[in-house]
Amino acid sequence: MFISIEEAIKKGKGKVNIHGWVYRERKQKDMVFLVIRDSTNIIQAVIKQDRVSKKEWDDSNKVLIESSLEIEGDIKEDKRAPTGYEIQVSKLNVIQFAEVFPIKKDQSPELLLDNRHLWLRSRKMTSVLKIRSTIFKAIHDYFRKEGFYEFQSPIIQSTQAEGGSTLFNLDYFGKKLFLAQTWQLYAEPAIFALEKVYCIAPSFRAEKSKTSRHLTEYWHAEMEVAWANFNDIQNYGEALIKHVIQEVLKNNKEELKILERDVHKLEPSVKKKFPRITYTDALKILNNKCKMKVNWGEDLRTIEEDKLSNLYDTPVIVTHYPKAVKAFYMKEDPKNPKVVFGCDFIGPEGYGELIGGSEREPDPKKIVARLREQNENPGNYKFYLDTRKYGSIPHGGFGMGVERLIAWICGLDNIKDAIPYPRTMLRYSP
Repeated sequence: MFISIEEAIKKGKGKVNIHGWVYRERKQKDMVFLVIRDSTNIIQAVIKQDRVSKKEWDDSNKVLIESSLEIEGDIKEDKRAPTGYEIQVSKLNVIQFAEVFPIKKDQSPELLLDNRHLWLRSRKMTSVLKIRSTIFKAIHDYFRKEGFYEFQSPIIQSTQAEGGSTLFNLDYFGKKLFLAQTWQLYAEPAIFALEKVYCIAPSFRAEKSKTSRHLTEYWHAEMEVAWANFNDIQNYGEALIKHVIQEVLKNNKEELKILERDVHKLEPSVKKKFPRITYTDALKILNNKCKMKVNWGEDLRTIEEDKLSNLYDTPVIVTHYPKAVKAFYMKEDPKNPKVVFGCDFIGPEGYGELIGGSEREPDPKKIVARLREQNENPGNYKFYLDTRKYGSIPHGGFGMGVERLIAWICGLDNIKDAIPYPRTMLRYSP
C-alpha cells in the first residue's frame, strides 16, 4: 500500500512504499541518490548497487529529473537529508523515464512563464498553490459563517460597471457584449431575495498594464449585503482579511517557510485594527510625511498607494474618495456631495489595492445622471434601476482581488505567480 511522503516522514522508521517524481538526482559509482517529491513533501532515497537487482540498478542510473517511479524501502532519520529522513531502497519500479527537463536552475522569469505547465511542479509554485487553496476555502468559510449565500452571475454581460476602457468585447452572435468586470450589477438584485450574497468568480479587465500587480483575468471575491451602511462594508472587509491570514498561518507554516515569507509581517494584520483615513487626510499624510503633492480630485496612483502603504504594517482603508474618480453606483456623502461612500483597502508592503467597496447609491436619478456623465445609455441599465424602484433599501458591497491577497500573503515579487496560468496584456499561453 502506497502512502504519501509526508505520511512516511511521520512514520519515521520501518518499511514504506511511496510513489512520486524525481526532484533531484545524484549518481555515484555504487550509489544513486534521488530526492523524490509528491504533493505533500520531498524525501531522499538511496539506491545501493548491492541491495537491488541489476535491472533496478540500471534503471536508477537512467532516471532523470521528473521521471515517475515507485519505491519500497526502510525509512530512517538522517539529519543530512533535505527533510531529515531518507529511504534505503529495496525495490524500485520506474513508471516513465522522463526526457531532459527544460527547466534548470536560475532560469529567466519569461522562460518559467513559457513553461508554466511544468513550473507548477516546483516547490515554490506548489507552495503558492497550496496557500491559494487555503485562501479560497477561507473566503468561502468566512462568508458562510456570516450567513451569506453563494450566488453566481453571468460572465457574459451587456453593460459595463467599472469603466468602458477596460472592457473585453465579445462577439455574441453578431451582438457586441462584454466579459464580466464584476458581478455587482447582477448581484444587487439578488439581495432583495437573499439579503446576503457572495461569490468567487473570474473577472476580466482589459487594462493595458505591464506592472507586477495587474492581470487581465483574475479571481474576484465579491459580496453584497442588504441593510448595510458604509461602516458595515469596511467591517466585513477587515474581518475577511483577518480570517484569511489566520487560516494561512495555521495551515501553511511549511509552505510559508519554503517561500521564505516573514510571517512577522503578517501578524499585525491579525492583531491590529486597520487604520481608516479619508482620501483628504491621505493627501495630507502624503504631503507631510512623503513630500508628495497630490491635487484634490486626482485618483491615487500606484506610487502614492505604495508610499502610503509603507507608513503602516496593516492594510489601510482609504475612504470618501472624490465622486469624479469612482464608479456611478457609489453613494454620495449627504454632508459633502463631492465625495462618495467608497473605500479602498491598500495592502502593506506595496501590494496595492486589495479591496474596493462602497455603500450603493439609492437615488435612481443620481445614478442616471452619473451614467450620462460617463456617456453611458441609462436604457441599458433598466434592470439595475428597477432595484431602486421596488423596495429599495440601504445596501453595499465590495470586491477583493484574490491574487492581490495571495501575492501579499506569500510575499511574491509578481502577481503572475499568484495564479496557475497568468493572463496579462502580453501573455495568453500556455
